[in-house]
Amino acid sequence: MGLRRERSVIPGFGITFGFTSFFLCALVLLPLTALVMKGAGMDWQRFVAVVTDPRALASYRLSFGASLMAAAINIVFGFIVAWTLVRYRFPGRRFIDAMIDMPFALPTAVSGLALTAVFAGNGWIGQYLEPLGIKVAYAPLGITIALTLIGMPFVVRTVQPALEELPKDVEEAAATLGAGPAYTFFRVILPALLPAILTGFTLAFARGVGEYGSITFIAGNIPMETEITPLLIVIRLDEYDYAAAAAIGCVMLAISFVMLFAINLLQAWGRRRISGAGRR
Repeated sequence: MGLRRERSVIPGFGITFGFTSFFLCALVLLPLTALVMKGAGMDWQRFVAVVTDPRALASYRLSFGASLMAAAINIVFGFIVAWTLVRYRFPGRRFIDAMIDMPFALPTAVSGLALTAVFAGNGWIGQYLEPLGIKVAYAPLGITIALTLIGMPFVVRTVQPALEELPKDVEEAAATLGAGPAYTFFRVILPALLPAILTGFTLAFARGVGEYGSITFIAGNIPMETEITPLLIVIRLDEYDYAAAAAIGCVMLAISFVMLFAINLLQAWGRRRISGAGRR
């Protein structure tokens, strides 16, 4: 008697796997391969000179440093926002919940213009900060704020479902056993949410590294100071130096891949740690 195959509502593995492979190759692998091949077409000495140019190195430090800083900030404040929306009921909660997604729908150029209007020297807030020696617009601080704005929804929307699925019985059981609020948070709640938090951090960081529109207005685009790597790539394209733009893009691709791979390893470690604690 033959084995009975369970009926599926979508086509079988062969068709779906083939479509998945074609989709990934057409939209992800082929463009990335073209980028690498374009950069590899340069002479090695010129490639090294382009990617290690002081202007390029300064843009790497700014792009990745500001993205990491913004993602770290979003871990803290994004978690607080998600906790507030899940654990409390208050007037205007649905409005605030909807506003979280605004950076998704808002054109990034509009975000940059709005931030510049607020934090410029004559802006609503900037006019009070600059006399104190705090310069936001046309400074790295402004870039970090812009990346924090666009990255916040990724953390909130990743942590929020995990918080909703976390049963309150676990906290009540910990309190019954004599655990204090701090112990319950750091030993019970935080480990359970660690994979979601790291995922939100990864998404916010990746979004920040590739951001362009919201930064160009508030950054001021000063070479060696507030010039991000995506803008430098656009400048090289405007100069018709396509090989140099591809070379810088290859460096961005390599560094992003290494950092995202490391973060994924941390996510896997967090999941193993949580599953091991559950088995005990």
